[in-house]
Amino acid sequence: MITKRHFSLGLCATGLTSMVPGAWQSAQAQAGVRGARIIVGFGPGGALDVTARLLTTAMKDYASPFIVENRPGASERIALEAVKSSAADGSTLLLTGSSSMAVVPHVYKKLNFDPLQDFIPVTTVCGFPFLLTVGPMVPGQVKTLADFIVWCRANPKQATYGTVGAGSLHHFIGVALSRTAGFEFAHVPYQGLAAVQDLLAGRIAATIFPPGVSLPYVKSGELRALLTTGTQRSASLPDVPTARELGYSVVEEDDWFGIFVPAKTPMETVKTLNTAIRAALNSDDVKAGLAKLSLAPTGDSPEQFTRLVKSEFDRWGPIVEASGFRAEN
Repeated sequence: MITKRHFSLGLCATGLTSMVPGAWQSAQAQAGVRGARIIVGFGPGGALDVTARLLTTAMKDYASPFIVENRPGASERIALEAVKSSAADGSTLLLTGSSSMAVVPHVYKKLNFDPLQDFIPVTTVCGFPFLLTVGPMVPGQVKTLADFIVWCRANPKQATYGTVGAGSLHHFIGVALSRTAGFEFAHVPYQGLAAVQDLLAGRIAATIFPPGVSLPYVKSGELRALLTTGTQRSASLPDVPTARELGYSVVEEDDWFGIFVPAKTPMETVKTLNTAIRAALNSDDVKAGLAKLSLAPTGDSPEQFTRLVKSEFDRWGPIVEASGFRAEN
């Protein structure tokens, strides 16, 4: 089981600072790309959508127009199916996270795509951990994960956590934690970020989300963060211990957003995209935009990213299987 991935910003800078003006336009002409789009499986305003818009703005030299197309619904399956059936010429990109590639394939009995065969991983874009955060339903004296587990065991009907949806990576982080620690933890799926509002209102006990979602409320004292799944403590929340520190390395997870293209895309086009995206990630505007979302720019070669996707796919399969959870459609 791979529990630790390091994304090196040094990789992003390699070979990019010497790029001559017009290089992207030349590569674009060679690849035959005119207009292009990044398809996102969620609606406007979320972290994936904002990240995609940062990229299209920074990559205007790659294609014109370069737009973001939102295809929300069905655990991102609509978006993935759209990309799979698109022209393999560098004009259609998919921005997604590990849930759709490493978790969803184990959740649904039938899919209209194969995550490992129908797409080419181009590069990671950014990385982030998850936070286990509790709200006012949980008594104020509960200040640690150990305290929370004791409270959950004593209050099983209230021991609930919200996420972006059933079958998501967020969902199975909660499953893995509760199975390992031996307590009941009922999952409550939501659309988008509505779970945070119910957490603040005391309707659920906890949430599992990336830091950018709940960080403002943790800093204001309205919510309490008990655990980060990251391999390191967050600079924004240095007092919040990691899962490994607390003895729950099974939920250690530095998640990612990454770019994919249809499987038959020529490797020359994939390499052109990889170079353009990593150059964009090295720009001040993109770095600042990602920082506002508590996301760290990354960047990998296609080969490195392919290995990462496969390792995540292999890691989460047994966890989904052991949970007994299955979705029909």
